[in-house]
Amino acid sequence: MAMVRVEAVVDAPVQQVWDAVADVGAVHRRLLPGRVTDARVEGDIRILTMPDGHQVRELILGVDHGLRRMAYAVVEGQRLPLTYHYAAFQVLDEGPRSRLVWLTDVLPHDMADAVRARVERGMAEMKAVLERDETS
Repeated sequence: MAMVRVEAVVDAPVQQVWDAVADVGAVHRRLLPGRVTDARVEGDIRILTMPDGHQVRELILGVDHGLRRMAYAVVEGQRLPLTYHYAAFQVLDEGPRSRLVWLTDVLPHDMADAVRARVERGMAEMKAVLERDETS
């Protein structure tokens, strides 16, 4: 299995960043506005709607407030030819700043570069949103 790890230092306090990550039904407002136009949660499933109307379904595996870790698996709607897609965010305290870590496991292995490009772009967008809005 290929693993993609992307992290960023965010100029925002750890609780602010964690609150945004943990708010799984508000990713379209708090982390990726513009990239995700809507998000709703039905039981353990998060349904993301993209600007073109395409939907992605993710199984929310866990939100651990003590570890500041949120894990999910894409179960339907991914556009890349992946047979397995599991990911987790963790928010680490770095004093007045935070470190946001995004780990993604994917199969097949040869899709790692394509996934890395998407994760890096998403991380840059989340960092900008989190640093811009201290009340997110």
